[in-house]
Amino acid sequence: MGFAGKVVIVTGAGRGIGKCIALTYAAQGAKVVIAEKDQSLGETTLQSIKDFGGEALFCPTDVTKPEDIHNLMAETDAAYHRLDILINNAGIGITKSPYELTVDEWDLVLNTNLRGTFLCAREAAKIMRRQGGGAIVNIASTRAFMSEANTEAYSASKGGIIALTHALAISLAPDKIRVNAISPGWIETGDYSELREIDHLQHPAGRVGTPDDIARACLYLTHDDNDFITGANIMIDGGMTRKMIYEP
Repeated sequence: MGFAGKVVIVTGAGRGIGKCIALTYAAQGAKVVIAEKDQSLGETTLQSIKDFGGEALFCPTDVTKPEDIHNLMAETDAAYHRLDILINNAGIGITKSPYELTVDEWDLVLNTNLRGTFLCAREAAKIMRRQGGGAIVNIASTRAFMSEANTEAYSASKGGIIALTHALAISLAPDKIRVNAISPGWIETGDYSELREIDHLQHPAGRVGTPDDIARACLYLTHDDNDFITGANIMIDGGMTRKMIYEP
């Protein structure tokens, strides 16, 4: 797959989609830097990679703290002297009525999801341009394009990531850094067997998504052979956002 020896940072790599992405790159021979604010979760991902003989480094990182992001990049550079791929996956959501959502809650979601993505991308790009290029993937969401009630902060942050992605793709193009986004739909990170038949059937693809679906897309977007793709957003939702639904 062409990832042997590549250095990859995955933020929010302690669980769910982020953990799966980290494991997938490690299985492809990449050197993975696990950026995770929860010490226990980060160490668990690290051990999982080591268990199958992969190479990884855990760097405790809270992406709401610029100093943590600077430290993440410095540790990566010190350990490997390069950075080929950044997966901006860290994110949180608060489901709360817009009448009740506090300014602090709004700021926490935006600072984690949107500002954190920007700062990680900017600092990673400083290393990438030194070596002649790299690839960044920002994990957005179908919530950037459609909503359920009481998701204003999360939806705004993910919509911002879509716009940020194409802006960065243009700004970083002279340094041969490609920037793309993935917008996952329903990706089940819990017990897949607990899903109902109707959960699967509401997707044109016939099933709910899994973290592996997103990890494979990351591999595709960051592979050197796909250097003609930049500024793009790939919707990975089993076709759900393209299905017209009429209320009875």
